[in-house]
Amino acid sequence: MTTIGPAKARTRVLPLLRKATAYELTMWRSLYRWILRRPVAPDGGTAFSYAGVVTPLLIVFIVVSAIEIPILDLILPWKTARIIAAAVGVYGLFWMIGLLASLRVHPHVLGPAGIRIRNGASLDVTLPWDAVETVRKRYRSLESSRAVQVDRTGATIVLNIGAASQTSVDIVLRRPMVVPVPKGADEPVHEVRCYADDPEGFVARARQHLAADLPDRVAG
Repeated sequence: MTTIGPAKARTRVLPLLRKATAYELTMWRSLYRWILRRPVAPDGGTAFSYAGVVTPLLIVFIVVSAIEIPILDLILPWKTARIIAAAVGVYGLFWMIGLLASLRVHPHVLGPAGIRIRNGASLDVTLPWDAVETVRKRYRSLESSRAVQVDRTGATIVLNIGAASQTSVDIVLRRPMVVPVPKGADEPVHEVRCYADDPEGFVARARQHLAADLPDRVAG
């Protein structure tokens, strides 16, 4: 049996704690921005939501969590247990609201720099226009509920950034490129697929940018 020493354990745990803390802080900032209705897209960019498909499920969880708090306060006979349950319940309730907020205030953005694909506070990558060959609408189901999935068909590698186990936009790249995403492919991908609530609008806006970028693409 292999024993992990304290130093090695700290080496493994500390990065995870830092990552979890950073994610938590970003989520609370998202809630703050959502409450204050801060702009979700930079100047010159067009925002496209992907949260619509998961919002009903999150709202159900939020409502159930809100109902659980007073119920537990009524049925638990011990004061200490009621206080702990209330604290955990309120924290969990605001955590889920913060998760919904992070999806709302971090939309996909199509702007001068390219296609900015996001997934809440945990994923933010930009595909420059000169790297994009074409963009098209197509709904696809994914094999699992993970946000980031990689498909390999022969020599073709596809990066899926989905919502609720589906994508609705295909982005074909001009040449293979490495897209830095958590737990994604370490090798160049040929196509990126993402989900947008309005794939028609997403594709139309992307094609406008591609048409405007065409002279530079031809020159390059």
